[in-house]
Amino acid sequence: MKVSDCSVLIIDDVSSVREYLRQTLMLLGINKVSEAANGTLGINSYNAQQQDVVFLDIELPDCDGKSLLRQLKEINPQANVVIMTAHSTVENVQQSILAGACGFIAKPFSAKKIESVLVKCTKRTVAQPLAKTV
Repeated sequence: MKVSDCSVLIIDDVSSVREYLRQTLMLLGINKVSEAANGTLGINSYNAQQQDVVFLDIELPDCDGKSLLRQLKEINPQANVVIMTAHSTVENVQQSILAGACGFIAKPFSAKKIESVLVKCTKRTVAQPLAKTV
């Protein structure tokens, strides 16, 4: 899958972060972008659309991002979830990867980092069906 073909869900309570991500994604050619300001809206959006990539803030006002990651993986074990946080501790990174996140980015992040993690996730999406058929 090409990066520009994927759909993205941004779950973050800070509107400026969502806006920055949306603009960056648009510059990368991604037009299918949904946003959610909290975990409840995020899980509802994912249930309805199952976007290709989810950018998930680890700290949300209504829930813990790590528990939301687990819920997303229950809905779709192949979900591509990228954890975003201002607190990039080794423990946060390890816990997120162990819980199934395909990427981890620390705030503030650059457009280059967003592109890099999207490329990684889209390659992973393409590789998964091949791995199952072998």
